[in-house]
Amino acid sequence: MYDKIYPVIILRGVTVYPSTVLSFDVGRDKSVAAIKKALEGDRMVFLTSQKDITVDDPSPDDVYRVGCLAMIKQVVKLSGNSLRATVEGVDRACMTEVFHINPYYSASVDVLYPTSPAVRKVEVEAVVRTAQDAFDVYSGLIDRVPPEISLNVISADEPGFLSDYIANNCIFKPTDKQAVLETLDVMERLKLVIQMLYHENEILMLEAEIADRVHDNMDQNQREYYIREQIKELTGQLGVVDEPFEEAEEYAEKIEALNIPQESREKLLKEVDKFAKMPIGSHDAAAVRTYLDTVVSLPWGVYTKDRFDVAKTKKILDRDHYGLEKIKERILEFVAVRKLAPDIKGQIICLVGPPGTGKSSIAASIAKAVNRSFVRISLGGIRDEAEIRGHRKTYIAAMPGRIIDAVSRAKCSNPLILLDEVDKLASDFHGDPSSALLEVLDPEQNNAFRDNYLEVPYDLSKTIFIATANNPDTIPAPLRDRMEIIELTSYTAEEKFHIAKDHLIAKEIANHGLSARNIRFKDDAIDLLISGYTREAGVRELKRTIASLCRKAAKSVASGNVKSVTFTSKNIQEYIGPVKYLDDDLAKGDNVGIVNGLAWTAVGGEMLQVEVNVMPGDGKLELTGSLGDVMKESAHAAISYIRANFDKLGIETDFHKKYDIHVHVPDGATPKDGPSAGITITTAIISALCQRKVRGNIAMTGEITIRGRVLPIGGLKEKSMAAYKHGIDTIIIPEGNYRDLHDISAAVKSAVKFIPVTDYTEVVDLAFLQTEKSGEDNIGDEIGVVLENRINTRVYAGR
Repeated sequence: MYDKIYPVIILRGVTVYPSTVLSFDVGRDKSVAAIKKALEGDRMVFLTSQKDITVDDPSPDDVYRVGCLAMIKQVVKLSGNSLRATVEGVDRACMTEVFHINPYYSASVDVLYPTSPAVRKVEVEAVVRTAQDAFDVYSGLIDRVPPEISLNVISADEPGFLSDYIANNCIFKPTDKQAVLETLDVMERLKLVIQMLYHENEILMLEAEIADRVHDNMDQNQREYYIREQIKELTGQLGVVDEPFEEAEEYAEKIEALNIPQESREKLLKEVDKFAKMPIGSHDAAAVRTYLDTVVSLPWGVYTKDRFDVAKTKKILDRDHYGLEKIKERILEFVAVRKLAPDIKGQIICLVGPPGTGKSSIAASIAKAVNRSFVRISLGGIRDEAEIRGHRKTYIAAMPGRIIDAVSRAKCSNPLILLDEVDKLASDFHGDPSSALLEVLDPEQNNAFRDNYLEVPYDLSKTIFIATANNPDTIPAPLRDRMEIIELTSYTAEEKFHIAKDHLIAKEIANHGLSARNIRFKDDAIDLLISGYTREAGVRELKRTIASLCRKAAKSVASGNVKSVTFTSKNIQEYIGPVKYLDDDLAKGDNVGIVNGLAWTAVGGEMLQVEVNVMPGDGKLELTGSLGDVMKESAHAAISYIRANFDKLGIETDFHKKYDIHVHVPDGATPKDGPSAGITITTAIISALCQRKVRGNIAMTGEITIRGRVLPIGGLKEKSMAAYKHGIDTIIIPEGNYRDLHDISAAVKSAVKFIPVTDYTEVVDLAFLQTEKSGEDNIGDEIGVVLENRINTRVYAGR
């Protein structure tokens, strides 16, 4: 025997035996401190039970001196300061002296070794078989013993282990379990367990007889009430705390009060019955408790009162957002329809546009306008279907999916849920989350949406879903088919100015604890921030830059150096450094072999220059600049067209044998692909071969075929915005995109001329400067005449 000091944990109604693994929750501060102390050392702790389970703060006299030395296997932090500990019993032990009580109990402990008197082997076998038979009867009566426990009892042949194992897995009184723990003689201990089993079996058989006698005289409700009362009475005789039964009754009352279908109510009441029969502190009981808490906390049938007021909605949208007239008009139509037909289904809106254009804030404004709770779900990078549908509740750490979680956070069943970044969903072996969203967004199915965790249907039919995306092409086709795409284009400099002046500056001033008396932004300072420090489709970087200036001003004001700061175009550089973007870093003027092209990206339109060099060689075509397969095909199509029309273009017949052609698109670190650079690449190659200059104030976009036809492209709104930002005054577009001019910003249309073409020969006439042989350069007049003819013969509303 040896004497050593260990942290002490006092258990309430729980007894731990050697060679058994048990989990229990720890909530008392002293017990939590004892576990932390044990984890700092050898993880050994002394476990003992309190004599009276009603005492909240037991003294050394209130606990049994005999307990169990145990090794802490795992500790999980619960809500608040509580812990869940998993321990494995090592040895019986006895406290010899308590050293201190605060902040935790500690005591010197002696190990108690079991005694094995000399007994005939046949007698040992007889006692073991008697215990096994008694436990077999017990397991048949109680109907709650897992098969693996019965198997372990049958296969055990050592009296000491068998007695501890049976006592650990049976519902005995705490005093009886303590008696088993304190009995060192293994044969006497097993005989004691046999007596307890006989007593329990008599009670269980009596219970069965009572149930049989009254079964025919009770209806269903009386039977359930009687069984509950009977279990409560019998468990009281056994010394088991009846808190789970009281808790189960509370859950049953809450479920009866829920506004749910009868089928769902019956399913949940079965879970309550299962919970009532589970042992205290078991993992299964904790899992079912969490499940029931989740279910009863959901807002079943709770709805906020809608406010579909068109005038009020327009006022809120105009107050929160500048411009976006088409978007606002569509939202007002949505609100008007909802007002006239509140039960209409299928209106799922997807706002598509570059980052920073206000997609999420528009959704928040809609929620505010219609008096709905607003909840945002970020879908970016989700690749597990369980994130949408939830996990099966049988799994460890199972939880509902993000949809049900959003409804729970909204505290109503008709919130406005924002599905942010729906274009960035992923899929792998965990499942396809986009397929799970199909049920969520389908008005014919979402009135009975089934979350894997809930296992009962939930009505989402009155929920408003609004999605956002940067690139509609990456949204899975079935999912895109369920949504109405509304595009938000890049902001013009004028729109950014008003957004900054009317919204961003005031918000950032308030966020940084300043007032209008402390800080001012002159109009020329705002213009410089837009043109010199931010170059983006939206206003996110502009907002960050304004916040940076507010921090500078806050520092000056807080330090007492000045009372107010005024930012102008002349002093901004003193605060945030030199201008980041000059007028333009692209080649200016008319050049040979350099042509302005336009590209669409997920963050807005971009203008890029296609450069071509022609060198003596044997006809190799080199393509660089991180070009995709489609752009490479456009380059080959351009070569085919030029070879077929060399005489019309004034190019040497055998150029494809004498020269190497190198096509390069700068910014090689950025992948580039798409057919819209076809006429741009063709023009650059012709310019380099003929040494003819291309007008620097023209940009072009369009797909070219090997026969010279110019085919339509996408993203004209973003591309035209990019040309406008770079000071381009003329854009050559395909004839098929002429109808898209209706959607172009008025500011862009007033500053940029759009010339539609059907064949590449028209591009040649418009893009190249006239050579000396051709006489006077009359390209400007040609553009004016061509554009006038185009506009006079077409109507924007469609052909």
